Amino acid sequence: MAKRLLFMLFALSAFGAQANTIYKCMKDEKVVFSQTVCPQEFRQHKIEYQLGITTEVDSDKRELKEDPLKALLNKQTISKEKLLQLLDGEIYRLKQENSYFEILRASEIQKLDRKRYWQTKPKDDPSYGLELQEITERFNELTKNNINVIRVLNQHKMKISAETPPDEYMSN
Repeated sequence: MAKRLLFMLFALSAFGAQANTIYKCMKDEKVVFSQTVCPQEFRQHKIEYQLGITTEVDSDKRELKEDPLKALLNKQTISKEKLLQLLDGEIYRLKQENSYFEILRASEIQKLDRKRYWQTKPKDDPSYGLELQEITERFNELTKNNINVIRVLNQHKMKISAETPPDEYMSN
């Protein structure tokens, strides 16, 4: 279970890292935005969005980002700080998703209320109650699943934070 969760975390973080980076490619008066590195003849700015903050950096130097999942599969190690950062990023994403679920829930309830109004049904109509219950249960389940994953990720964070690096064993 723990290996599967760790694999999922790295897969999501690798996918999320790609989606949060955009390249602004410039040549003469032309500007093009891309999800991949700009061609050599273009100047390049790297635009990143992480934890609610957008940064733009002149990045004409080409860089090869190491994919955490590939590093793990190649038996390379990821630093404790990077792992904690990935965990924090996933926890933040899940919390944002829960907020989004609440917005969707309110929207669906509003849509149901409009439908009930135009069909001139009272609020105590059984079909309205059943549809409202379905909406509530669906979004409660989605939110509950995310809360459970957040709890597991926080437990992993605590374990990782509590671990002492092997170098420190030698110095004690």
